[in-house]
Amino acid sequence: MKYSKIYQFSPRYSILSSIILVFLLSSCSTTGNSKNDPLEPFNRAMFGFNEVVDDNVLEPVAKTYKYVTPDPIETGVSNFFSNLGEVSTIANDVFQFKFQQAGYDFLRFSINTTVGILGIFDVATPIGLTKNKEDFGQTLGYWGVPQGPYLVLPFFGSSSFRDAPGLYADRQISPVQQLHNKEELALDTLSVIDIRARLLRATKILDTAAKDKYIFIRESYLQKRESMVNDGESEEDFEIDVIGVDY
Repeated sequence: MKYSKIYQFSPRYSILSSIILVFLLSSCSTTGNSKNDPLEPFNRAMFGFNEVVDDNVLEPVAKTYKYVTPDPIETGVSNFFSNLGEVSTIANDVFQFKFQQAGYDFLRFSINTTVGILGIFDVATPIGLTKNKEDFGQTLGYWGVPQGPYLVLPFFGSSSFRDAPGLYADRQISPVQQLHNKEELALDTLSVIDIRARLLRATKILDTAAKDKYIFIRESYLQKRESMVNDGESEEDFEIDVIGVDY
């Protein structure tokens, strides 16, 4: 969410512009209910904006995609994008001096890219090469950079002052970034639709379970990110907690 990651189709430089905007607003913002969320008024406004985009664009498109796409094809698309994400994981393994894990993840990536036909088939997991998840936000945490205030980015969703620059760094590592603009846009759009489709069931659960979705998502995100920095549970196991935030 990763995310994780639902809102991932905004222009590549929107993260930096959002960070600048937040710094400008921070001097006049009021302190929220959480010590980790001094920008709560701004964040709630961005959260509301993202909810509108999701309700009127992403969720309807995701439902249509799931309805018309056969399950084996849907699984193959998800596997393909998961495999692309291994490139960032391997790089961040190295940045964190996790060289043994980097070799393990490179082997997984190599097997799925070749035998699994560009990752469409996940043949590595059944043979014991389970997926790891590392990103640049985790790398900054590994090197002692504090998480900082919670931050909701337009389109991207939940983040923090540490994780927002990490989104940009991971984007530069992604193989999709090396494509021409049309191909890059097409893959980004398909990735967003795929992620949103996989989270449709979680959306229903969250809508009924959370009295205040903003607080539920905020606390889940902050706890999850600290867990990931400390090599806790995998992002996939926590998708419901970051629904609507980004993965």
